[in-house]
Amino acid sequence: MTAVMLDSPIALEIAIETPETVIEGDWAVPLQPKGALVIANGTGTNRRSDRNREVASRMYNAGFATLLLDVLSEDEEREDALTGALQLDVKLQAARLLAAVQWVKESPIGDLPTGFLVSGVASAGAVVAAVREPQLVDAIVSRGGRPDLAAIDLHRLVTPTLLITGSKDARIFELNRWALRRMKGEGRIAVVPGASHLFDEPGALYEMCSLAIRWFYSRLHKTSLTLSRTRFNISWSAVGARAN
Repeated sequence: MTAVMLDSPIALEIAIETPETVIEGDWAVPLQPKGALVIANGTGTNRRSDRNREVASRMYNAGFATLLLDVLSEDEEREDALTGALQLDVKLQAARLLAAVQWVKESPIGDLPTGFLVSGVASAGAVVAAVREPQLVDAIVSRGGRPDLAAIDLHRLVTPTLLITGSKDARIFELNRWALRRMKGEGRIAVVPGASHLFDEPGALYEMCSLAIRWFYSRLHKTSLTLSRTRFNISWSAVGARAN
């Protein structure tokens, strides 16, 4: 498939076949992309939300090709809204993320490093996907996510992973800290001051995106960038790490 390479983010709607259904996404490629990011949420929101589009736009403006993905089909979204049957299906999330990253790898920029920017249950799905196919995933950023739901796969994760939470989101912070302690590979946790679960306070989404961009720059480019400790609380160790 031909990639769209323009100075402004013009997304190409794409469809990805999976064994169960067809999922959709928006694909945008800047000039000279630094890497590719699959951006996904768990259930309950989709790629058409203003927040998700803003996140994708900021990643694009930072130089990354973006695949803003719906992990569920429209029929599955309707089913899940009625029954909640797919809300905690981590294996399904992982399979859909792997299908998306495989699509990226088969695109004209497939030789570039690839990362996941995920939230909700998709954060656990990203962990499981990276454990299954570590050669396909070079970095993970979770924003207000539930990586703890990956359970035993956390011990097998070697992909560099940044967990971002808001300082007002105490429950998610504790669950993320629990997950961080169990990661085998490099992991860090960052807290955005004054932010709640959705990072919808003034400036909070910008700060979250800045953290994600720095992580992807450093892990997809193999260069060292320092995250400011005056603005974010960050733990640096993979095993037994504690947030400041």
